Parts: sequence; C-alpha cells; structure tokens
Amino acid sequence: MKYIFLFLCLCVCVQHGLSVMSEKQLAATKKLIRNTCTNKAGVAPEKVDNTYKGIFDFDDKPAMCYAHCVMMTYKLMKKDNTFDWEEGLKVLEANAPPSLLKSATGAFKHCKNAAKSLDNKCKAALEISKCLYDFDPANYFLP
Repeated sequence: MKYIFLFLCLCVCVQHGLSVMSEKQLAATKKLIRNTCTNKAGVAPEKVDNTYKGIFDFDDKPAMCYAHCVMMTYKLMKKDNTFDWEEGLKVLEANAPPSLLKSATGAFKHCKNAAKSLDNKCKAALEISKCLYDFDPANYFLP
C-alpha cells in the first residue's frame, strides 16, 4: 500500500512540475486504484462496473467500502466522513486533463454536501460517489 501511495505522490509531483496528467496517465492511475481498492474492500468487480451504469449498492458493505478506499486514496474525504471538495478542486486544477476539469469541478461543487451518513464512512463515500455520477453520468471519473 505504501508503494501505491508513493507512486501516486510521484505522479502528482512530476505532473505538477511538468503539466497536467494525460488521458493515458489518468487511465493508468484509475486502473491502479481500482485494482488496489477492489482487493482491499473484497468487492466483486461487477459491483464496481455497475457504478458506471448508475447502480450503487447501498446494501453491499464491500461495494460501499470500495468507494471509501477510492475516496481516501484520492484524499477526497475528511476524518469526519464529509467530502473534502475544496482539496479535491486543488488537485483537479493541478492534475486533471482539460477534458475532465470542467465536469469534475462542477460535480465537486454540486456534491459538497452529498455525504449524509456521517456515522458510516463507507456509506458516506458511496453517497458522494453516487452524487458525482448523478451530476454528469457521461463524465463519471472515479475508478
């Protein structure tokens, strides 16, 4: 896990110094995070695939905890289980490819209060993920 974190930090540092991430780099990062969080949460891959169809399973703990893993990897949740959308905007502006920036920025602002189940970190993460999807399904960007 620490190697993944170091890799992501390296990507951010290198990209910050050079330019934003390319589509190819973004896809590779998403694949890495998806594989890591799928294994960590023990979620069935089809549950993750379903999120791209707008199907978010709030009855499946591994699916919810997958969302939490993704949000924490991207540093998008605070310790109180709320959406750290302001930090997310900073990361987007520094690293997101232009094709993603406008939609993701709008989604982050729209979903800043999406987490309602603050006593359940995994459910709160899935609530945020669903809000991001619902804002612009065609440009849903989480792995």
